[in-house]
Amino acid sequence: MLCKVKTLVGYKLDSLDGEIGKVKEFYFDDRHWTIRYLVAETGTWLTDRQVLISPYALGAVNNEKQAIAIDLTKRQIEGSPSLDSDKPVSHQFEKAYYAYYGLPTYWDGPCSWGATPNFLRDYEERAREKRAGKHRKESRQHEKGWDPDLRSTYSVSGHHIQALDGDLGHVEDFIIDDETWVIRYLIVATHNWWPGKKVLISPQWIERVSWGERKVFVKLDRETIKQSPEYTDESLPGRDYEIGLHGHYKVKGYWMG
Repeated sequence: MLCKVKTLVGYKLDSLDGEIGKVKEFYFDDRHWTIRYLVAETGTWLTDRQVLISPYALGAVNNEKQAIAIDLTKRQIEGSPSLDSDKPVSHQFEKAYYAYYGLPTYWDGPCSWGATPNFLRDYEERAREKRAGKHRKESRQHEKGWDPDLRSTYSVSGHHIQALDGDLGHVEDFIIDDETWVIRYLIVATHNWWPGKKVLISPQWIERVSWGERKVFVKLDRETIKQSPEYTDESLPGRDYEIGLHGHYKVKGYWMG
C-alpha cells in the first residue's frame, strides 16, 4: 500500500508490550531510495537518544487507528545500540544495530536488501535467501557491497528539483510503499513555475543529487513533466494513475518486476 510520509508522521507506534511513541521521520539511503529506519518520537521514554526501528520490525500500517505495529518489546528497543539525538547515523552504529537484532545487512551486496532485491520479513525466508545469496556471492565476486549514506525525509523536504532545462519546483513529500519500504515517488510542488499543480517524480528518473546545493537533478525536461498526468493531494495514486504516469514517460512500471 502506498502512503505519504507526512501522513504517517504522528502515527502511534505499538510495540509488543505497549506504545513506545509516535512516528517522527524516516531515514532512507540515496542509492536505492529505500527506507532504512523509522525514527520514533518517544517523549519522556528514552530521552536524549534516537530510537530507530528497522523496516524488518515494522508491521502493518493501520490508517483507521493511525498506528503502526512494531514487532519488538520495549526491553529490546531499550537495549539496542544507543545513538545520540544530535548525531547522524554512522556506519559503525548500523553494524552494531544489525548485529544486535540479528538482521541481514542491506549494504552487503548489490541489491536494495543486500543479497536480494526483495524485502523479506519472515525470518526463515530471510535465512533461506541469505544462504542462497552466499552461493550467489561466491560466483559473483565482482558485485561488491557499498557504503550507505542516509538522509532524513524531513531534511530533504524543500530540496529543489532541477529539470534538464531549468528549475521545476521543490520536494514537498514522499510516497512510500509500506510492503517494500521503497520510496516510489517524490511529490513535487511546482507553484513557483506552474501555479496550482503538483507532479510525481520517481527516483528512477533522478540523474543525481547535490546535497550541498540542496538540488535533485532529473533526466526530464520541464515540458515533458508539464504534460504528465496531474496529481492532487486528495488521494494516493491508484494503479490506473500509475499506469498512465509510467506510460507517459514510456518506462516500465515497478509493479511489472
